[in-house]
Amino acid sequence: MSKTITRLLTLIVVVLLIAGNAMAQSKNGSISGSIKTSDGNPAAYVSVGLKNTTKTTQTDEKGNYTIKNVAPGTYTLKTSAVGVSAQEKQVTVTAGQSSNADFSLAQSSSQLDEIAVNGYKTPNRKPVNLGKIAIAPMDLPQAVQVIGNQVITDQQVNSLGDVMKNVNGVALGANRGAVGENFFARGYSLGSNNIFKNGARTTIGGSPEASTLESVEVLKGSAALLYGGVTGGAVVNMVTKKPKFVNGGEVSMRTGSYDQYKPTIDLYGPISKKLAFRAIGTYENAGSFRDYVKSNRIYINPSLLYKISDQTEVLVQGDYLKSDYTPDFGVGSVNSQIVDFGRDKFINVPWAYNKTNTTTAQANLTHNFNENWKLSAVGSFQAYNRNYYGSDRIQANSAGISARNLSRALSKEYTYNQQINVNGIFNTGSIKHTVLFGVDADQSRVTSNAFAYGKNAQGAYITTYNYGNVNVFDESTYYGSGIMPEAFSTTSTLAPIYRYGAFVQDLIEVTEQFKVLAGLRYTDQKNASSRALNLETGVTATGATKFDDAFSPKLGLIYQPLKSTSMYVSYANNFIPNTGVDINNNALQPSIVNQCEAGVKNDFFGGKLSANLTYYKIINNNIAQAAILADGTVSTVFKQLNGETTSDGLELDVNGTLAKGLNFLLGYSYNFMRYTNTADVTGMIEDVRLVGTTKNTANATLFYTFQDGAVKGLKLGASAFYTGKRNGGWNDAKNATTLRLIPLSAFTTIDFSAGYSWKRFSLLAKVSNITNELNYFVHENYSVNPIAPRQFLTTLSYKF
Repeated sequence: MSKTITRLLTLIVVVLLIAGNAMAQSKNGSISGSIKTSDGNPAAYVSVGLKNTTKTTQTDEKGNYTIKNVAPGTYTLKTSAVGVSAQEKQVTVTAGQSSNADFSLAQSSSQLDEIAVNGYKTPNRKPVNLGKIAIAPMDLPQAVQVIGNQVITDQQVNSLGDVMKNVNGVALGANRGAVGENFFARGYSLGSNNIFKNGARTTIGGSPEASTLESVEVLKGSAALLYGGVTGGAVVNMVTKKPKFVNGGEVSMRTGSYDQYKPTIDLYGPISKKLAFRAIGTYENAGSFRDYVKSNRIYINPSLLYKISDQTEVLVQGDYLKSDYTPDFGVGSVNSQIVDFGRDKFINVPWAYNKTNTTTAQANLTHNFNENWKLSAVGSFQAYNRNYYGSDRIQANSAGISARNLSRALSKEYTYNQQINVNGIFNTGSIKHTVLFGVDADQSRVTSNAFAYGKNAQGAYITTYNYGNVNVFDESTYYGSGIMPEAFSTTSTLAPIYRYGAFVQDLIEVTEQFKVLAGLRYTDQKNASSRALNLETGVTATGATKFDDAFSPKLGLIYQPLKSTSMYVSYANNFIPNTGVDINNNALQPSIVNQCEAGVKNDFFGGKLSANLTYYKIINNNIAQAAILADGTVSTVFKQLNGETTSDGLELDVNGTLAKGLNFLLGYSYNFMRYTNTADVTGMIEDVRLVGTTKNTANATLFYTFQDGAVKGLKLGASAFYTGKRNGGWNDAKNATTLRLIPLSAFTTIDFSAGYSWKRFSLLAKVSNITNELNYFVHENYSVNPIAPRQFLTTLSYKF
C-alpha cells in the first residue's frame, strides 16, 4: 500500500511540474509590504486586500504580506482586523514588477493583545504551529481547531482537561487515579506521543499548568506525516506565552471552593533592543470536594527572545512544575456496577501520595533566508519524575467488601527531541509551491522500579500486600491502621526508545481555486534492549531489541470555489508498533492505520463567523489478535495481524464574533469506534463501542462584554458541555461467560460567569456545574471518579 501511494504522489508531482513549466510566464505584477504597530512591532495576521476584487491575504508573524499575480493597473489596498481601524492606500501595479506598500497601525502591540482577548479572529486564516509551516487551515485538507487565550481566560481554566472540553472530537475517556487524564480523539487514545508543548513532545503527567498557555492547537486525524509515531486520532500542541519588546505584565489571585488559592505573576519586557524576556510563576494550594484529597503545586516559566538580526532570532524557554497531590481512584465499583454512596467518599489509604517533578528546556532557532525561504531548528529536553504510593483498585463484591492491595511506583523519564525544518515558496510557471522539508529525532529513556514488602519464609519477595479490607458502605473502615508499610525496590528497569524520521510536503496551487497537498514520511523506531537490574544480586537481565519502520503518505485535494469556502478530501495513514511474535516466532510488523477525511470550511460575514464540517473514516485492518493454529486451536503464545477496527464520525466547529464584545464558539461531534472483524470464538465482540470512546460530545460558550453606558466593562458568559454515552469496564470476548462492560449515561454541565473590568483591574467569577450534575469517568472498573459538583471560582487581576 505504501509503495502504491508513493508512486501516486510522485506521478502527481511530476505531472504538475511538467504542466507548470509548459505554461507561459505570467505578465502580471505583485504587491508586497509590511504592517507595523504604532510602537514599531510587527502586526501579525492583519488582513490585506484589493478593494472590489477577490484578492486578499494576511500578514505573517513578521507583519509581512505579498499579493501575487495582480493584473497591471491602479488599485485601492485596504487593511482590516478585528478591533483595528481600517486603512487604505492607492497602489499602481506594473507588469513583471513588485510594488511596495507599508502600513502603520494606530494601535500599539499591547493594544493588539487586548483586541485579541476581546475579539475572536477566524481560525481558518491563522497558521498553527503544529503545521510546521505558515499554511492557513483554509488550505489544509485536515480539520484544525485552536482554543485561544480568550477562551482560556474567560473560562478560568486550570488544566489541559478544562481546555479540551472545547475541542470537538476529543473527549476525556478516563481520569485514572485523578493523576492521569486519558483523552480519546476519533476513538484513539492520545498518549504522551500525541501531546506537544511548543512543537516538542511532552508528558502530561502531573497535569500541565494552564496559566502559561497562549493557546492550544489540535490537528485532528493523522499527523504521522509531520511527527511520526502518533496515533491516528489527533495531535495536541500547547503554545506557551512568549517574550515581548514592550514592558508589561499581570498579577492575579484566584480563589475557589474547597480552599483553592492560586496567585500568579506574569512579567515581560525588553532587556535591550535585541533581547526580551518573560517570566511566569504561580503557586496553588487546593482541597477538593473529595474527602482528604488535596494538591500543592509550584510552577515557573522563564523565557528569552534574542533577535540576532532582522532575519534570525533565538527563543529559549524553560519551565519547572512541582505537583504534589493525593492519588484518588474514586468510589470504585460494587460487583462491577457503579453505586452512589456519596461522591465525596475517599477510599484510598489515608497516607497515599503522588509526587511529580517536570523540568523542560527548549531552544528554537528561526532564520529567514529571504521572504520565501525559512529554516527553523528545535532542540528540547524534558525530565519527568514520579514517586507514588497508595492503593489502586477498589473492586468490591456485592456486599461492598474490597481488598486494598498496595501499589508502589518510582519512575524517571528523560526525553530529548530535535527537529530541523526548511520551508519555502517557489513557482514553476504559474503553479505555486509551498514546500516543507524536515528531519527529526527523539529519544526516551524510562527507568522504573519494582517493589516488594518483605520476604516470606522461603526467601521469596512478597509483592502483594493488603492494607486491609474495606467496606465501601461503612466509612469507619476507610482509615485502617493508619500505618504506612515499608516498601523497598527489588529491580530497576531501563527501557530506551529511539525514533528518527524525514519527510517532504508540497502544497501545490494549480489555480487559485484548486490545490493539492502531497507528502511522504519515513519513520524508523527502535525499542532498544531493556536492562533490568536486580538490586539485591547486581545481575542485569536484558530484553530483545525491536525495530519498526514505515512510510506514511498523505494526499489531499482542495477546492475553493470562493475565498471564504474550502472543500477537501484527503487520505493519510500512520503506523502503530505491535508486541509479540507470529507463528514463525518473528516479531510482529507494525499495524498500518488508513484514514480518509472529507470536509468543508467556511468563513461568513467577512471572517466574523467560521463554520467547519468534517467526516472521517479510520480503518485498522491488521490489529494483532491470537493466532489460529493449523489444527484449528487458538494459540496462547503466537499472534496474527488480521483483526480490524473501524472508527467513523462527524465533527462540526462554529465560532466567531458577530458584534463587538460578543464572542462564541460551539460544536458537536459523533464517533463510533468498534471491532469489525475478529477471530471466531475467542475474538472480541464486534460492533460494540470501544471502552473509553464517547458517542456524542457537544459544547457551547458565549461571552458578551458591554461596550458602552453605565455598565461598560461588564462581562457575562455561559458555557455548556455535553458528554454522551460511553462504556467503562472492558470490551468482552465472544466466549466470555460474564460480560464486563459498564454502560455510562450521558450528562451535561453548565457554567455561568460574570465579571467587570475597570481601567487595569478585572474581576471574573464563575459558578460551574450549576445543576450539580452527578456522573463518572471510569477506567476499567476500579478508578471510578465522580465529576465535580457545583463549585465557585473567582479571579482578580491587575495589568500593568
